Amino acid sequence: MTATAPATAAVRKSSPGAEARGPRRRLPGRLRRIGLPYLLLLPALLLELLVHLVPMVIGIVMSFKELTQFYIRDWGTAPWAGLDNYRVSVDFDAPVGEALLHSFLITVAFTLLSVGLCWLIGTAAAICMQDTFRGRGLLRALFLVPYALPVYAAVITWVFMFQHDNGLVNHVLHDQLGLTDKPSFWLIGDNSFLALLTVSVWKGWPFAFLIVMAGLQNIPRELYEAAALDGAGMLQQIRRITLPSLRPVNQVLVLVLFLWTFNDFNTPYVLFGKTAPEAADLISVHIYQASFVTWNFGTGSAMSVLLLLFLLVVTGVYLALTSRGRRTTA
Repeated sequence: MTATAPATAAVRKSSPGAEARGPRRRLPGRLRRIGLPYLLLLPALLLELLVHLVPMVIGIVMSFKELTQFYIRDWGTAPWAGLDNYRVSVDFDAPVGEALLHSFLITVAFTLLSVGLCWLIGTAAAICMQDTFRGRGLLRALFLVPYALPVYAAVITWVFMFQHDNGLVNHVLHDQLGLTDKPSFWLIGDNSFLALLTVSVWKGWPFAFLIVMAGLQNIPRELYEAAALDGAGMLQQIRRITLPSLRPVNQVLVLVLFLWTFNDFNTPYVLFGKTAPEAADLISVHIYQASFVTWNFGTGSAMSVLLLLFLLVVTGVYLALTSRGRRTTA
């Protein structure tokens, strides 16, 4: 009797039905393990849908409507315009398309200069801050002040500094240094582009400094010591060690700076108000004017969709080129 019990248990363990029933008992636990991460991400996904995707879809629908101030109370009743808003926006021979093209070119030039200067100043400052010296921590903290300040407070301060009669910039350049014949107008005319670029670089380069400084921590100091023993100078070490090692960090940094700068609305809006000068007419402010100043929300929405498509194309091409470069290097 006692000998048959172990045999029966062994038969039950080796039977195909027992093997088939075993995974079924473990299946709910496996499902819980797989579904738990998605369950934890569900609140964030719902908020993302509510905050970004729903307004984006509404904006795309508005771009196909003839939406003006007469239909703003019930925009769903606005007539269907089809692709007319897009045709008006890309007709560069007409006033609306010509103004949009001018704003786009200004934005491209502004973005390239701002991103390039932010990266250059941030990288140079991060490399200089690598060596240990007295006061390094204080300097690092001071370098991050423009990035830590609220945008509105920082830009309003620059507005006072750029004033024609009693601004600090004209006081230093004209009264103290004598570099200009007369006080300059910085918030109107052609100088507005330089003023906007100055503010953008001033508040943007600390972010590049922070990211590059974090990337430098991953470069072994032994590489620099070996290069110094081989007779490599500082510039050769930066060219042969620092910049190649920072390539993955710089690829992400340049993309983030490009997207932030190209879409920047707060800086020109606070600096110039609702109507930016022609020399500093960034596309973000231009779309705002087309939507909320002229009350043509359909055309403004079409311009926003075109801007979104342009940024998606540039981002896709950039990621494809950088990923191909990483595969080639590997």
